[in-house]
Amino acid sequence: MIAWLVILLPFLGAVAALLLSGWPRSVGVRGDRPDETGAHRRAAWFAVAPTAVAAVLAVWLLIDLRGRGGGDGRAPFWAEAFPGVAESTLTSIDTGSIAIGVESRVDGLAALVGVLVAGVALAVQVYSVGYMRHERRYPSYAAFIGLFTSAMFLVVYAGDLIVLYVGWEVMGLCSYLLIGHWWEDRANSRAAVKAFLVTRLGDVGFLFGIFVLGFAADSFRIVDVIRALPEMPTGTVVAATMLLLAGVAGKSAQAPLHTWLPDAMAGPTPISALIHAATMVAAGIFLVARLYPVFLAARPTLDVLAVLAAVGMLGAALAALAQDDLKRVLAYSTISQLAYMAGGLAAGSDEAAIFHLVSHGAFKALLFLCAGAVIHKVASNFLRDMGGLRRAMPYTFGAMTIGFAALMGLPPTSGFFSKDAVLAAVEHAATGRVLTDAAAWLLYGCALATVAVTGAYATRAWLRTFFGESRQEGAASPEPAPGTAHVWDAREAPPTMLWPVVVLAVPALLLGFVHTEGLAWGSAATSVVLALLGAGVVYVAWRADPAADPARVLGPLQAPSARAFCVDSAYDVLFVRPVRWLAREVVRADERVVDGAVRGSGRLTTGLSHLVRLAQTGNPQLYVTGVLAGVLIVSVTAVVLT
Repeated sequence: MIAWLVILLPFLGAVAALLLSGWPRSVGVRGDRPDETGAHRRAAWFAVAPTAVAAVLAVWLLIDLRGRGGGDGRAPFWAEAFPGVAESTLTSIDTGSIAIGVESRVDGLAALVGVLVAGVALAVQVYSVGYMRHERRYPSYAAFIGLFTSAMFLVVYAGDLIVLYVGWEVMGLCSYLLIGHWWEDRANSRAAVKAFLVTRLGDVGFLFGIFVLGFAADSFRIVDVIRALPEMPTGTVVAATMLLLAGVAGKSAQAPLHTWLPDAMAGPTPISALIHAATMVAAGIFLVARLYPVFLAARPTLDVLAVLAAVGMLGAALAALAQDDLKRVLAYSTISQLAYMAGGLAAGSDEAAIFHLVSHGAFKALLFLCAGAVIHKVASNFLRDMGGLRRAMPYTFGAMTIGFAALMGLPPTSGFFSKDAVLAAVEHAATGRVLTDAAAWLLYGCALATVAVTGAYATRAWLRTFFGESRQEGAASPEPAPGTAHVWDAREAPPTMLWPVVVLAVPALLLGFVHTEGLAWGSAATSVVLALLGAGVVYVAWRADPAADPARVLGPLQAPSARAFCVDSAYDVLFVRPVRWLAREVVRADERVVDGAVRGSGRLTTGLSHLVRLAQTGNPQLYVTGVLAGVLIVSVTAVVLT
């Protein structure tokens, strides 16, 4: 039942923040607006307190598994460290065919990812108290974060695929609401709609994949599906995993359904941290790991996953190197790092993928929260407006340095250990039999190239943000436009924003030491050398001209990389414009054919009524004349015929 409490607490906090934070309403006035300090304070308590309790329970649940038996026989690090399984069933829903069990199943994998979700969600909620302190719609914002967190907990702890799908879809709704939080700006609302539609496109395949597995196993329970796997035809398994992969690509922003994630940066920065680190994009990788025996039985699906991961990791890294918007740099970085995890799964190592998922959750949340502090210090998202901030924001500088080092995979940060695990798995796949030779070598080559490009774009963002000439000296940050978060005047962020940053810096730096077994020193050394090589190239270019953009090292690739290789433009030509044309034609057909038939029948009825009206004049003499004429005609006809 502990798992259900963890799921329920953020949900109850969301309901309270949405419905109760405005009562009793304050009557004071703050400037030219009503004083909403009380509502903000109550919403903050409703948001933070339940999430904190849920985090404590999630940690307790993880620790409690150490004393339980009943592992599933697999031996990744979470199964060895936390071998127990905690199951709880609330009810079973009879559907007339296959029952749906409203149940939770918490093994080491679920408990570990649950702690990641709880920790990042709590950091985001605390950070948002300061970040959104003058935001009029903060109560709804906090409520949607709570609902988002609850939905991700449901995905992680669910023991039934249909229950998991419910949380999966609620996350999609919450992402739409939070990305479009500042909907007054048309670009923000469009970004929210784009994220919703692209992820829904993948979710169609995901739902059918669940149905295929469920009907093949005669159960939607995850344990039953895995147990029935040996009796399933290979074609069924491949079809199911391919369909599931569509949903994974949508949720985890993998090619070709990755285009929504950079545009999702229109939402508040803490939401970016939550989406990128611990909820939405992590759900797809978690799902593959949760059903990993099923995917291992579908080798063609692993080949497809490997190709998508190879293309995605290198393409997104090149795009990150050419972006001027700091948040978009981190967004493309997330796509690239998630592709690393997908590559680890394709290479046959769910252990390496989940290890990198957890460490990435720590350092990517750290990077986004630091980016929020930086952006609000300079009142701009663009790197061209930043520079020289290391003295003005020493704590943020130190924390973001740790985050970028972890992103590059430099020792002793967590990213060094987790990225090495992925690279070692991919290297092993290139010489093993998990993947076809072409897919394996493509994945390995792109992984190595991506290490160098990652070092380059991380160094570029770090240098352009914190070094060089300050573009903010002597100029106070302007007041934000309506619908944007508060900009403070102090040198550093307020404590509510700074403490989550400092706390997240600890796992970003030290988490890797928790799992050092099997460190492949050869691949680790290669990774560090490549990362430093990429960083060195950018540093030399920056040192030659600190005012110029080091992205010029891309040469002719800079322009297409800045446009993310025109994938959005291609989709616009291939899909958006044809669909819009089809929609216009459907509207035209509806107006001319369907509505035309209705209007035509009305005109016909009106015309016939005019003809009938000629016989209904209201003149009695005409009626009598008509009757007599009729009698005369009948009489004459009768005489003639007889």
